[in-house]
Amino acid sequence: MSNKEIKEFTSKLEKGLQIAERRMLEEKALHDETIVVSNAEGKIEYIPAKEVLTSY
Repeated sequence: MSNKEIKEFTSKLEKGLQIAERRMLEEKALHDETIVVSNAEGKIEYIPAKEVLTSY
């Protein structure tokens, strides 16, 4: 693969991951579920998907 092909592939992959993440958040928000994240200090936090979706 050339550098151009690698960049195009990486770009498509990142776009697909963004779409998948958005869909996951929408589905979880629909069912009033939370997601698990790690904050800056490495502590685990549970945040409502609706809250994350509003700042997405």
